[in-house]
Amino acid sequence: MSKILIIDDDKMICKTLARNIQRMGHESTSVFTLEDGLEAVQYGAFDVVFLDVRLPDGNGLDALPMMQKADSSPEIVIITGEGDPDGAQLAIETGAWAYVQKPFNMEDLSLQLSRALQYHEKKFPTKSLTILRREGIVGSSPELEACLDLVAQMANSDLNVLITGETGTGKELFAKTVHRNSARSTKNFVVLDCASLPENLVGSMLFGHEKGAFTGAEKPRVGFMKEADGGTLFLDEVGELPLTIQKDFLRALQEHRFRPLGGNKEIESDFRLLSATNRDLGSMVQSGNFRKDLYFRIQAVTIDLPPLRIRPGDIKEIALYYITKLCERYGTETKGISPDFFDALTLYDWPGNVRELLNTMERVLAVARLEPTLFPRHLPTELRVQQARASVGKPGTEEEIYSKEGSQVLMLPKLQTVRDAALTNAEKQYLHDLMLLTKRSIKEACRISGLSQSRLYSLLRKYNINKF
Repeated sequence: MSKILIIDDDKMICKTLARNIQRMGHESTSVFTLEDGLEAVQYGAFDVVFLDVRLPDGNGLDALPMMQKADSSPEIVIITGEGDPDGAQLAIETGAWAYVQKPFNMEDLSLQLSRALQYHEKKFPTKSLTILRREGIVGSSPELEACLDLVAQMANSDLNVLITGETGTGKELFAKTVHRNSARSTKNFVVLDCASLPENLVGSMLFGHEKGAFTGAEKPRVGFMKEADGGTLFLDEVGELPLTIQKDFLRALQEHRFRPLGGNKEIESDFRLLSATNRDLGSMVQSGNFRKDLYFRIQAVTIDLPPLRIRPGDIKEIALYYITKLCERYGTETKGISPDFFDALTLYDWPGNVRELLNTMERVLAVARLEPTLFPRHLPTELRVQQARASVGKPGTEEEIYSKEGSQVLMLPKLQTVRDAALTNAEKQYLHDLMLLTKRSIKEACRISGLSQSRLYSLLRKYNINKF
């Protein structure tokens, strides 16, 4: 998914473009002044910028060279309501991708966008062959894989990352994964939960303080920004960061220098910032509850985690992972699991996402601690009710085998399900043995397996097998 910036003072045009960009599967941000546009390009990582010429505070063509010098080097598409041959010539000579006159044909504009993105991707490849250390991140759905691709891209970067998503989707786990796969992995990963502290303590926790800086400061304290020197600072629930702190924190983020509370001199810290929120920071900026400049600064790259309900294919894999872990923790034998147990899990919406699924598995194992097999009756009542309601009038998907007396003795899954599971296990074992045999030589592994290098990397990533 690419990031597109729209700079135009006509809000209807912004809405129309944004809607079309979203339909194409990309993310868009709209601003209405040249100043905001320059700020967004400076602090964000955009692939393409739609830039109006006549803006309330300046001429878009004048700002074109500055935008091209941004770290992400976006492609610039000029859109204007006044046809000007000299302006068109200047735009192209300055390096704009295209010069489009309003009113424009949306189909033509979409084509320009597609070609600009294709060119930009070749200029800055978005796919990474990094094999991730993804401990605890379970699943293979396309939605999750897209997020992991972004994590892989961030492995060789120091860009600030904003992780968004509903409560329980694993934002802190993803932040730790970004840190573990970065060059800073041997240094501290420091977490500050902005929602858990009183406003008057946040500054002290971030910047640190000297003795006597405020009532109760009986000894000096090193702040989290200094503790994260050389490593990563993770601000959880960054939307709760008090406005009174945001200005000073923005300066510290830009300069990597700050003054502890009550201190006389500034200190330095080389930290990378990762942030997370389940709130709409864009709306908070518009309502004045979050600084616009800080918002652009913290979200150079955004990883938007999908809720569990839109990736039901991952539920079984996640449940099996946690059941195995919990059995090991409690020292109990591995449990057998009836197929209808998983049916019940996939029929539930999981409003609390992965965190709720983990808590549910803990409850299940507490209830069925001494029993060898897990059945739906071990699940909380609300899940069983939803399964029962969904099953009314719905034909079964699995065949039951009955004894002569008519009692159910076994549930069999579809043959294709068994085949898929067997293929998955066989592929994983083969790749594990292949990397062991070749001593993790990619060239030799490709020769023996007959796989292309890109296909081998893809399979290693799919099964979380380290190539190093």
